[in-house]
Formats: sequence, structure tokens, C-alpha cells
Amino acid sequence: MDKSYNPSSIENKIYDSWEKSGYFSPSNIGDPYCIVIPPPNVTGTLHMGHAFQDTIMDILVRYHRMQGRNTLWQVGTDHAGIATQMVVERQLEQSGSSRLELGREAFISKVWDWKNKSGTTITAQLKRMGSSTDWTKERFTMDDDLAKGVQKVFIKLYEDKLIYRGKRLVNWDPILLTALSDLEVNQSEEPGEIWHFKYPIENSDEFLIVATTRPETMLGDTAVAVHPDDPKYQKYIGKKIILPISERVIPIIADDYVDQDFGSGCVKITPAHDFNDFEIGKRHDLEVINIFTKDAKINSNVDNKYKGLDRFEARKSIVSDMDKLGLLEKIEDYTLNVPRGDRSGAILEPYITDQWYVSTEKLAKPAIDIVKSGELNFVPHNWSKTYFEWMENIQDWCISRQLWWGHRIPAWYDEQGNVFVGKSEEDIRIKYNLSRVEKLKQDEDVLDTWFSSALWPFSSLGWPNQTDDLKTFYPTNVLVTGFDIIFFWVARMIMMGLYFMDELPFKEVYIHGLVRDKNGHKMSKSKGNILDPIDIIDGIDLDTLIRKRTEGLMQPEMASKIIKDTKKEFPKGIPEFGVDALRFTFAIQATTGRDIRFDLNRIEGYRNFCNKLWNAARFVKLNTENIAHNSNPSPQESLLLPDLWIQSKLHLLLQSIEKNIKIYRIDLVANSLYEFVWNDFCDWYLELTKSILYSTDHFSDDNKKQIKVNLLNVLDKVLRALHPIIPFITEEIWKSFNFVSSKRSIMVSSYPKKESLCYDKITIHKIEWMQSFVTNIRQIRSEMNIAPKVQIPILLQDASEGDLNLLNETSVFIKDMANVYEIKTITDAPPLSAISLLGGMKILIPLAGLIDIESERKRLEKKLIQIQNNLSSVDQRLENEDFKSKAPKDVVEKLVSQSELLSQDKIKIERQIEMMSLN
Repeated sequence: MDKSYNPSSIENKIYDSWEKSGYFSPSNIGDPYCIVIPPPNVTGTLHMGHAFQDTIMDILVRYHRMQGRNTLWQVGTDHAGIATQMVVERQLEQSGSSRLELGREAFISKVWDWKNKSGTTITAQLKRMGSSTDWTKERFTMDDDLAKGVQKVFIKLYEDKLIYRGKRLVNWDPILLTALSDLEVNQSEEPGEIWHFKYPIENSDEFLIVATTRPETMLGDTAVAVHPDDPKYQKYIGKKIILPISERVIPIIADDYVDQDFGSGCVKITPAHDFNDFEIGKRHDLEVINIFTKDAKINSNVDNKYKGLDRFEARKSIVSDMDKLGLLEKIEDYTLNVPRGDRSGAILEPYITDQWYVSTEKLAKPAIDIVKSGELNFVPHNWSKTYFEWMENIQDWCISRQLWWGHRIPAWYDEQGNVFVGKSEEDIRIKYNLSRVEKLKQDEDVLDTWFSSALWPFSSLGWPNQTDDLKTFYPTNVLVTGFDIIFFWVARMIMMGLYFMDELPFKEVYIHGLVRDKNGHKMSKSKGNILDPIDIIDGIDLDTLIRKRTEGLMQPEMASKIIKDTKKEFPKGIPEFGVDALRFTFAIQATTGRDIRFDLNRIEGYRNFCNKLWNAARFVKLNTENIAHNSNPSPQESLLLPDLWIQSKLHLLLQSIEKNIKIYRIDLVANSLYEFVWNDFCDWYLELTKSILYSTDHFSDDNKKQIKVNLLNVLDKVLRALHPIIPFITEEIWKSFNFVSSKRSIMVSSYPKKESLCYDKITIHKIEWMQSFVTNIRQIRSEMNIAPKVQIPILLQDASEGDLNLLNETSVFIKDMANVYEIKTITDAPPLSAISLLGGMKILIPLAGLIDIESERKRLEKKLIQIQNNLSSVDQRLENEDFKSKAPKDVVEKLVSQSELLSQDKIKIERQIEMMSLN
């Protein structure tokens, strides 16, 4: 083994060896265990959320593989219709071309070229993270066999009257020129205005005041509504309005939807451009007048000067004209909920158009019932409430998109507009007995990306073919995903799985939190706080980091701030941490459902953990040469006290891991491993072994051989227990030892079992007593400035028989670890000593000759005054309510923490001064 751990020198070669050896493929032995990866967009790169999610999945997969399960982590990518088309269209635009100029077939060919050249980035990054997915089974949602599955589902749902085509209001993106589902809409609070207009009543000098945030839509008004019980307006119900500008006559109607206490109590009704108005229009049989073109310009249905104007230009012109007509009552500032497309950022328009829909009511009911029955469990359970809220109010799903990239809708139209659904034009002619003379044209639209993603758990396993993988691994075991796609994806997979497979797609849904920056803010390009996991693994210099964070930003002020913040946070860039340190950081923060704050200081701590493990392994290797590893458990009576203790502690560790991994408490698994390795194994057990290995009189050669065998046995099990979380370093160390195994890699060795270890509760108590003894002595040394290298005597007062028995078994270790040359019990008054309590027993260190007591007391008293002054200053600020209400939250939290630390230091110094005054 090298003297120091260098992750970059081993990680890539180890991953390549795993992949070439076929270790990621199912073993075809044992009970099946399968996870399907949430397929990342082929356009994407690995962000921190992916890295966190993939780490959790890989831990579960590696653990169950080592448990002897027939394990498959099904991998693949999503074609990401809108996102991918946008990328390629931008590239064409930069080269002076366009999608429309190329034509459909040539454009789709361009997208495939781009996917084949650039779409493998995220695959390479997944490999860099150590993901043990079976790459031989990698799928893409546009693969031919997956496309056949999508087509089969569409046809079946259509034949079952669960897919239909209808003219309805949709969220329309005037930039991408496509309909969007409600889930693809971001509601953004933005400052705006509300205009109050006078609408004249026919054959009268009176008028009604209506308020609108979208004046341009008045061109499509077909009624004004009031509440039927509103006494102010009952006399007007049934009368007519002369619609300003267009001069159309429209009715005044009564509808319960109107809030009589909001504004004037009168509402303009535009059925073609407002979802609520559309429903009111249906109730009152109102005319539906579409005033927009697909790119949100005023269309030819409006026969006046506004025709051809952009919607916002038309707005300005209409407001101006209403003002000139004396019909503008007032304008008020107003906070708007603006619907924007989640991809284009464009302000969306409610737009009436022909679209394809999935009728969801019949599909949703069994999907609701099965979660209520407990057959499918959400972890944490509270996310089931979110699932029910959406499912019990589910709307029909608009599945058609006006794009070219994606699964084209398998529907054809004849010249009369009749629709025929089937696998191909040839299939349709046979199926519907259509003549060759009849001209047919395929629907131009493609399916929503989430339609094919909803089939992923079974389509990725080979459906509609009845493959061995489908028979073996469906239903899968657990879905690991974020809360933000419970509606987009999770619910739809459950509905489709139940309908087409008659089984749930997975047995549990583990919902993880978001990865935020160290201050708890969401990571985003605009904030400049994004971290690329690969940069953390391999390191990145400051200039490159700044360039990545500011690339594509249009606002100079924003870029300037990001540069300043980045230089402050990473003055030397980001050093290389390696994959394992990043994975351990994610694992130890993977508390179910909670967001995590990612701080590089934490990953530095877990890189140190990897270094400590490496150094511990080197110690074992240097001290166990020519010792054969024996994996068979030693008889308990043959074990020395430290050996029996460490085996007992490892037994408890494995027991807790088994329990916590079942409930997805990856954080508790990682934390317990950290505590065992750092504290029990490295800080205590290895130090205890030194007392035996380096002893010249207390321990025999057989004792020394026994402890060497146990060192190897425990290290082997520790490495295997750690492997699912930190696979690279454990593989490298494990291979450097001649552990007894028929396996060539730790990743296909068995996970350690607690039954292979001895366990003795009394031994744990004995060592814990000894640890407290040594810790008390070390604490006194620290507090009294007695150097660790100075040998000291120990006096014991009020020691019980139990204490003396424990001392008899552990004194050799206490003397070595606390650098003590003698331990004596006394009954007389002790000399001036530093005192610590262990139960009812006093541990005394005589101070004569160790320190200048008077000088030390004066030093401590001076230090106490300084601490008291600092504490008083901090507490005064915290007692100031005005300061606390105005100061940033993190500043207040730091002051609270500072106060607590100063209070602890104050107590400690006071105790030391008191100790010097005893006797």
C-alpha cells in the first residue's frame, strides 16, 4: 500500500475493472432486487441532486448485491422532448438555420446526431460517481422496442376509451408553440397592474366597472358576469353590454363563481382565454372567440386595427384607446401570479386547441386505493398525503405536444377529419377497411415526455415482450426520487403499472430532499451557487470555476456578484476530494425527506475519514505480515479482552445497519460506520493492540498472533461493511490483503453478518470503564497543561471492589494509553492533586513537580476574566430584541453557538481553579 491515499490514482482503473468483469450484471442467484434509475434527460449533466440520488441508489444496490440478492440497477436516459428540441434548435439558430428550414425528417436526424455525440455526458458522469448500474442493459426512451411499448399503450388506452381528442383550453407556450400540462407551468409572483374599465349598458347611460389584468383579452369577451345574489346588480341580469372597441353586444349573466366582494363584483368573461371563464362559458352556452395566433399575436377573428399586433403591443394600444374613449376608470399596482413555461420561461396563454388527453379518473382510483391499503409505502410516510391531494383532484392529462422530437402520436386522419388509431398507416387501412385511394395523414404532434417515462419500470425491462428480466425483476423493489416529480412521474407510473401489468411498479417510494448550498439556499445558475459534483471529485481551479458559474449570464451585475462570492468562498478553487468522500458526505446527510446543506468543510472531514481508514489499514498490513487470514470465528474464550470488545462492538454495528437500511435511514448507517471506524476501531482498538504487539513482558507470542488474526478478521468485515458507501477505497485496501475469499472483488463478496462475531455485553462494560478512566486522565492533562509525554502517577480514592477488579483486567492498557507509571489506591488524605470522578471513585493526579501551581492559578484567573468579558458582550447582543429581529438568521445562530462555547469554557476554567484550591 502507498503511504498516502490518492483517490485519482485508483478510482478510474477500479471502475473499469468492475465493468469489464461484469460485476454490475445480475448474478441470477438469490431473490431478485431491482431499482430503476429515474432516467436523467439526455440533454443533462450530473448536478448535485443527481449525485445525491444516485449515491443513495448505489448504496442500496451494492448492499443487496453483497447480501446475495440477484441484483439489477436498471439504467437509461430520457429523450426529454422539449428540452432536447430547444438545445438543437438553438444550435441551428447559431449556424443561421432553423427547424422549419430543415424540415421534420432532417431535423429529427440532427437531434439523433446530437444525442449520439453529446448525449453520453451524463452516462460518463454516472460512471465517475461509481454507479454500479448494468450498462449492458442501458435503455433510451426512444429505443425501437420502448417506442413499440409506447405505441401499444396509446392504442390500448384509445380502444378502452381512456384516450380521446378534444378541443379544450390548454396552457399554450407561444415560444415553443406547444401545449403544456399543468405540471409544466411555473406560477411566478410578479409586479403588474390591474385596469378598471367602464363597460356601457345597451340603451342606457349606465355602465358596469370590470377589472382585468389582461386588457387585450377583452377582444374575446362574450359576457359580463355578476353573482345572482348581489343586490347591486340584480336589475342588470339579462341586459346587454356594448363591448367597447369591438362594438359587439354581449349579455350580463349571473353565476355563482363570481366573488361579489372582490373588486366591483363584475367579471368579464373570455371563454377562449381563461380556464374559469371557459367553464362558465360552457354553463351559459357562450360563444368562444379565440383572439390569438399560436405565437400570441392578435388573429383574424378580430377585424380591427389590432390584428397582427403582439399581445403586449395590443394591450398598450387598447388601454390607450379606452382612455381616449373615457372608459378607463383607474389603474392600480397589482401582484400577479404569472404562468410561465418551465422550459422556455415564456408567459403562457390559455389557448383553445385540439389536443389528445388521457382520461384519468378510471386510472387514478386503483392507484389511490392501493396506497391507502398500505401495499405501496411512501418513505417518509407524510408524502402519501401530497400524493392523495393531487390524485383525488386529478384532471385529465393533456398528452400531445406540438413538437417534432418525441414519440409521434399513432393517429391518422382522412380528408374528412376522421381519426384512426393504429400501429402504422398499413395497419390502419387493414384494421378499418380503408381503400388505397383514401388519403391519410399522420398526426403531426408527439407525446408528452412523461407519457413514455410513465412506462419506464416495465418498458425498460423489455415490455411489451415477456423478457426474462421482466419476469424476474418486475415489480421492482423501491423507487428513489425527489418530491418534485411525485405528480409528473410517480403517480403516472403507478397508474400505468396497475393498468398494464396488473401490479405495482415498485413496493416502496423513497423520497429524498433537495441539495442546497451551505446557507440553505436552492442551488441555481442565477444565484451562482451551483456545484458540479465532478469538480468536487477531481478538483477545479478558481478561474475555471468562475467561468463555469458565469457562462451564459446576460446581466453584468449578476456576473460581477457571482465572481466576488466565488473568490471569497473558494479563493484557491476546489481541491480534489475523490468520489468516496463525496459519497460519504451525501450518505451521512441522507435523513429521510430532509433537504441537505452542502458544505465543503464537511466533505473535507470525510476525506480525512478516508485517510484515517487508509492509515489504519497500513498499520494492520505492517503488523500482520506472514499471518494467514482466517475468516472462521475464533472461540470466545480464546479472545483477548480488546478482541472480544471490538467484535462485540462490530456485532452491534452490523445489527444497527441491518435495521436502519430496511427503513432507508442511510444517514444512521453512515454515522454508525463513521463512529465505529474513527472511534472504536482506530482511536481505541488499534491503540489497545499496540499494548499487546509491542509488549515485552505481559503478553505471549500466541497472544500477539491471536490479536493479528483478529486485526485481519475485523478489518475485512469493516471494509465489506463500508463498501456500499465508499466503494473505491475499500476495494483498493481489500485487494491489497490476502483475505480468504473465492471472490476477486469486494463488491461481489458477502456482506458481513453479525452471527460470525462474538458478542459479550460484560466485555463492552469493561472497556467502557477503561475508556472513561483514560479519558479522565487525558482531560486532566489537557486542563492542567501536563504534556502527554510526561509520565505520571495515579492515586485512587474510594475505589470499590468492582473498580479494583476492572482495574486488575485493564491496568496494562491504562498505563500504556494514559502514559502512567503507577496506579495506587489510598485511604489517607491525598496530596494536592487534580481530581476526576469515575462513578464513586476519585482519580487523582498529584500536582507536585508537574506544574507551578501558583503561576497556573494566576494564568487561569486571568483567562477567566477574559472569557467572562467576551461572554457578557455576546449575551448583551443576544438579549437585545431589536438586534435579534433585524440581524440575519445565520449571524444570530453563530452568536448563540459562541455563547454556549464560552459558557462551557467558563465552567471548565472555574473547575480548574477550584481543583487547585482543594486539599
